[in-house]
Amino acid sequence: MTSIKVNSVRIDFEEESLRFTLWKNGTRWEWDKAYVPRLEYAGGTLEFGDAVSVSHERVKNGIGTGIRSRYQGFCVGEVKIPYTFETYVWIENATGDIYFEWIPVCEEGLQVKHVYWPGEMAFEERREDWYTLLNLQQGLLIPNTWETELGDIVFDGYFGTAGGYMPWFAQIREGEGYLALCTTPWNAGYHAQHPAGGPYTHAGVWFEPSLGRMDYRRIMRYSLMSGCDYNDMCKMYRKYVNEQGKLRTLKEKAAKVPSVDRLIGSCFVHTGIKTHVREDSDFYDQDQPDKNNHLTTFEAREAQMRELHKAGVKKLYLHLDGWAQPGYDNQHPDYSPACEEAGGWKGMRSLADTMHELGYLFGIHDQYRDYYLAAPSFDEDYACRLADGSLPRHQRWAGGPQSFLCATQAPYYLKRNFAKLEEEQIELDCAYLDVFTCNEGDECNNPRHRMSRRECYEARNQCFDYLMARGILPSSEEVNDWSVTSMVFSHYAPYDFMLRKPGSPKYGVPVPLFNLVYHDCLVEPWMMEKVSEDEDYMLYALLNGGAPYLLRDGAYPDFDGSFDALDTSLAEEIKRCETVAKLHEKVAKCEMMYHEMVDGDYNIQRTVFEDGTTVTVDFRRQTYEIVWGIDRNEEEKMIG
Repeated sequence: MTSIKVNSVRIDFEEESLRFTLWKNGTRWEWDKAYVPRLEYAGGTLEFGDAVSVSHERVKNGIGTGIRSRYQGFCVGEVKIPYTFETYVWIENATGDIYFEWIPVCEEGLQVKHVYWPGEMAFEERREDWYTLLNLQQGLLIPNTWETELGDIVFDGYFGTAGGYMPWFAQIREGEGYLALCTTPWNAGYHAQHPAGGPYTHAGVWFEPSLGRMDYRRIMRYSLMSGCDYNDMCKMYRKYVNEQGKLRTLKEKAAKVPSVDRLIGSCFVHTGIKTHVREDSDFYDQDQPDKNNHLTTFEAREAQMRELHKAGVKKLYLHLDGWAQPGYDNQHPDYSPACEEAGGWKGMRSLADTMHELGYLFGIHDQYRDYYLAAPSFDEDYACRLADGSLPRHQRWAGGPQSFLCATQAPYYLKRNFAKLEEEQIELDCAYLDVFTCNEGDECNNPRHRMSRRECYEARNQCFDYLMARGILPSSEEVNDWSVTSMVFSHYAPYDFMLRKPGSPKYGVPVPLFNLVYHDCLVEPWMMEKVSEDEDYMLYALLNGGAPYLLRDGAYPDFDGSFDALDTSLAEEIKRCETVAKLHEKVAKCEMMYHEMVDGDYNIQRTVFEDGTTVTVDFRRQTYEIVWGIDRNEEEKMIG
């Protein structure tokens, strides 16, 4: 046993089992007994202890103290290979944080698929005050007593996707907790297991290769805390991103592009012009071919906007799908011209002008990842090439067979297409770049434009930054940690259950982990459907201080969170949206300071914003109460 101690923090290392135990102020966190440090490759699994040579040494330098281990040479069948890596586990003097570093030294002889290290913690006590925090979309809290088994995690828990908006997870037991933060998240993710009823929840991290190689040092930072809850974990992470220079608030963004203030408090309308599903698309309906094509003219959308204005909607943002000749999700990135049978450039220009005449904001759907083989400029030399030289392809969406455009090319296509929109005098306030913040970053092994996943995220942000520089507010479908510096708003930032069939069991308690970190940095519209007598999504919009969806009419039926809701009149929907928009206008630029379960009841939740505004919702009774903070001259409370 080797022990390292810095002030109140200690790590114990068992050389035989290669297991670590972490201590702070007498509180112990140890790896689960079933965990074995391992890496996976195409032919199977190798345990760290399988190395031909294993050595350990104590390291002390000017910033901390730790243990460095070297794992050199492995036998794969009868063949000895020189594959070598190191681990370095150390305590930082200044903070007491514990860093776990996995370092490739020699990658000859083995192509690794995943590294599972460091280990998941033992967390096996059937108590409600033992819980796990996962950044599965907006956020999930899983008590060890939760009766529902944790289902599949979207995108396999990749950090930087809908499965992991932020690159951390945490566990808390009776007020003692740890935050596990991946500081190198581009080729990493988390895995988690919770059986029905507990009595445990396990969470761990995995690392994958970049362009076929592990290539660079992978780092996890563990921060041990006492007297903490999930709010403290979120505020610790907010402090971290602020120290990294990545906390970019709406106040800063509005200073650069003032129309941010016009977006705040707006009702969101999502609708389209043309849908055309090709016969070689998975979405093509063979039995009802008439459903594969739909057209609404620009003139009809103008009339719709005028009717909403007449009905009393004061602030509105229109997100327009399928505005171009190919139809929604077709022929990207070659999407021009505007749909001729819907009115062409003249009709689209008239719609944009009408929006501005009414005082509304206008934006379009666009796409620079899905690379359709039907696009006139398609050239597989600019498609993402995997490490083995193959090109991923599928035909899921309306446009049929596609690959993925290498993101190094996306900024050029963006500039080309928006130059055409400007030439046609289409005045845009906003633009939506699809599948940038929901899906994982791509990699490309074409030597002419080789790109890592990290570089892909940088290229996507470059597209957002280009729009912002032109006074166009950029958005994408979901939120994500890596995009906060450059993006202004999203299509949504939902709890994971909102995209499943209404009435599906929740995998845990929905908690706004992302908003506790980033509420004052992005505008998030929220679903407003009352999906049953027992579930009204408006309550989540209020609790999160978000913007309201007035109309959601996506191109794909029964997809993307679209479903049948209880019937309500337009007048009633406008009234509900006005309530949410009023709150959003008040708190959009405020940090979400605190979230709580009132009296420990998961069905009664409360959020407190920076200006003192407090929102309490009762999911059991389907009611809410808003107590306004400072600088408001209207009524003290809003109750519904």
